[in-house]
Amino acid sequence: MAVFRIDPFPADPDLSDLWRRAWDAPLNRSYQPILARSLGHVGAYEGDRLIGFVNIAWDGGIHAFILDTCTDRDFRRQGIATELVRRAAELARGRGAQWLHVDYEPHLERFYRQCGFGHSHAGVMKLS
Repeated sequence: MAVFRIDPFPADPDLSDLWRRAWDAPLNRSYQPILARSLGHVGAYEGDRLIGFVNIAWDGGIHAFILDTCTDRDFRRQGIATELVRRAAELARGRGAQWLHVDYEPHLERFYRQCGFGHSHAGVMKLS
């Protein structure tokens, strides 16, 4: 059973291992500067092993943003990602956010709808 931790500040090697298991790609940069600026983050652990993660970015005011939601492929379909998002929403609310945003690919719409997100029109521009 997963144990959830608020603001665990996982080390880059732990995050990189999770990225490989979740997205088949390593984390190619240090995540520490991102964590230092985040409103918060939530990690899911089995023992000392990071098996899930979500980051909460923010604008410094009332808007927060869910980023990098992921679960180790060996632990999917167990409700871990749903619980990560639930706890992230609770954490953001507790830290003063009034709106929680998420961008996602079309195949994830059902997941985020089940997490309580409504549909919204938004735009995105690739800069690189």
